[in-house]
Amino acid sequence: MAGDRFRYGQWRGGPDPLAPPYDVRAAVDAVGAEVLAGGSLREALRDLLRRGPQGRGGLDDLAARARRLRREALRRGDLDGAVTRARALLDQALAAERDELRGRDGDDARFAEAVLDNLPRSTARAVAELAGYDWASDEARQAYRKILDGLRGEVLEQRFAGLRDAARAAGDPAVQRQLAEMMRDLNDLLARHARAEDTTDAFAGFMRRHGQFFPEQPKDVDELVDVLARRAVAGERLMRSLSERQREELAGLMRQSLGDRLAGEMSALDGHLRALRPDLDWQRGERVRGEQPLGYGEATGALGEIAELDELLDALDQDHPGASLDDVDVEAVARTLGRDAADDVRRLRELERELRRQGWVGRDADGLTLSPKALRRLAGTALRRVFADLTAGPRGQHDLRAAGAAGEVSGASRPWEYGDEQPLDVVRTLTRAVRRGGPTVPVQLAVDDFEVVETERRASAAVALCVDLSYSMISQGRWGPMKQTALALSHLVATRFPQDALQIVGFGRRALPLTQQELAAVEPDLEQGTNLQHALRLAGRHLRRHPGAEPVVLVVTDGEPTAHLDPDDGEAYFHWPSLPETIEATVREVDRLTRYGATLNLFMLGDDPGLRRFVDAVARRSKGRMFTPDLEDLGEYVVSDYLRARRGGR
Repeated sequence: MAGDRFRYGQWRGGPDPLAPPYDVRAAVDAVGAEVLAGGSLREALRDLLRRGPQGRGGLDDLAARARRLRREALRRGDLDGAVTRARALLDQALAAERDELRGRDGDDARFAEAVLDNLPRSTARAVAELAGYDWASDEARQAYRKILDGLRGEVLEQRFAGLRDAARAAGDPAVQRQLAEMMRDLNDLLARHARAEDTTDAFAGFMRRHGQFFPEQPKDVDELVDVLARRAVAGERLMRSLSERQREELAGLMRQSLGDRLAGEMSALDGHLRALRPDLDWQRGERVRGEQPLGYGEATGALGEIAELDELLDALDQDHPGASLDDVDVEAVARTLGRDAADDVRRLRELERELRRQGWVGRDADGLTLSPKALRRLAGTALRRVFADLTAGPRGQHDLRAAGAAGEVSGASRPWEYGDEQPLDVVRTLTRAVRRGGPTVPVQLAVDDFEVVETERRASAAVALCVDLSYSMISQGRWGPMKQTALALSHLVATRFPQDALQIVGFGRRALPLTQQELAAVEPDLEQGTNLQHALRLAGRHLRRHPGAEPVVLVVTDGEPTAHLDPDDGEAYFHWPSLPETIEATVREVDRLTRYGATLNLFMLGDDPGLRRFVDAVARRSKGRMFTPDLEDLGEYVVSDYLRARRGGR
């Protein structure tokens, strides 16, 4: 419209709608960087969601807000406010009654004064004894009625949100009958539901008769049970949060205010709800402190809020096996933390779904894990780091593009056959196409035109990389370089030397073969023991499965052998310092590999004198080599040695 004026400023209505989409690959790379630095794979994935996109709006921020609100709820007030209020009203009624009786003569007045003077000190018992008392003062009678009517209203309103108006008039016999009828029908419905009967029609009839008492408008019995059970749990929490005396006082006042009929139906309802929702915490109390006395409804409201925050914190923690962001109730987040927090949860869900949709992560019984696609990217990053060091270092160049040719070029060529890995002979391929189709542009290629370069066959290699998984590797900061080295070597073999057979063997007190995915997720062995003997035995089995390949064994360790397999029962036996039996068992495996013709090179991390003596002796005995690389050079050393050893250069 002409004359309109507009003002522009920073967007404050939530996430920037013009912001670029979140870079999922960057998220995967961030996880990979943490893993290559020695972090846990699962912790890295959890940290990604904890930090949130661009480092904000993550689970940690939401959990911090929930904990702050919980602390505020715990300081909201005094839970004994209902009894305190009843005591104050009772004192007011007694004072007004005594004033009225002092102005009257006669035995009836004196007898009434004696009754008042001999009331029990307990508020609940005093209220019970005054149930049949004929009040002389109208002011006193009204104050006394407020005790019962007020508490009855708060209790019924807390349990049934739609009873707000009816609860205040619940002293009316007609209203009491109506409430008792609703609760009787409710208990009958829940009893049938507990017996696994079909309650579809019964629920519909119940809602037609009593739906005005349930503004939540539950869609079925399960939703109705969930609403009522959470309210009942809040009331039970209040009771368990009070001292024994306070609990007795409040229970007595509630019985008086509800009357026998309503109290009986309420007790039966609690029994049904406990049986139907045993998963809720019915036994927990809270230490709520504050100056302001809280009425029954306020106290149960505070405890219900604390319970909801506790459930939310458990869901945000994502610490149980199989945890997923789908476990987080977005509506509960909106109720407790606000709409912006619910938007953050939705964005995190979208990030998790996008990671899964694009194939970067998968899910197993323990939760999220990197997919093979992501592991290839992670291993490729590790390999690029290693080759960046190689090309920058003084020990020669290793052109990754030329690595992995199937053999030496002979100068001849032959027609391409399915399965050939040799490079194409481009000149002869185009020549055949031109002869077949004539000198047209563009040249039309057919399958029969392709020729490949003839090469002299070069033997493949069978490589066993044995990596130390003992706790000392992570305690000394060697875990990350070790994992990066193993991932880099596995990626090099898979992508550039597919004819080679690589087996990664991890060893702590025992040894086990590892896939690339298992290697990325492996955690340090908290048991003491370095069982190199078992690792070399598994390496030997791998080499013997590939008898025509160049046998190569690479060992990365930071400790001398302290464990071996018992020859009788096969159990791992640990002892420190190393026993002669452990050394002898390890050396026997070294001799078997040497007789088989394997290249055995050892990479020693650290400067332990005992390890140095052992590694040096093994290298001499097997005619292998010993390396003592710095941590940052470990990948460079291992990959370089693999490239040298697979060519047969021992």
